[in-house]
Amino acid sequence: MTFKEHYQYYLYFQQNKWCRRMHILGQFATIVYVVGVITTQMWWFLLLAPFVIYPFAWTGHIVFEKNKPLAWKGIEDYGVTTLKAKVCDWIMLKDMLTGKLK
Repeated sequence: MTFKEHYQYYLYFQQNKWCRRMHILGQFATIVYVVGVITTQMWWFLLLAPFVIYPFAWTGHIVFEKNKPLAWKGIEDYGVTTLKAKVCDWIMLKDMLTGKLK
């Protein structure tokens, strides 16, 4: 599966606008968290930055989308990796901010 195909597959699981909004809220929370870590110079807290989005994203999936996040599914079944999901999150943020996605 190409990355473009993977991104389309990823978007299939983010069809609900509130689920997408929860992902975006999580991305902004991650940015604020990283800025806070840099400001306080507590560098080892940067290791936790990739996990800030999960409560937001998982709430979006469970409450609004009514599906399981791809992170919960078998990697071997779907070709999904955590890194790919993270990249897709940031691409979705860019696409929503630029109006490419509603």
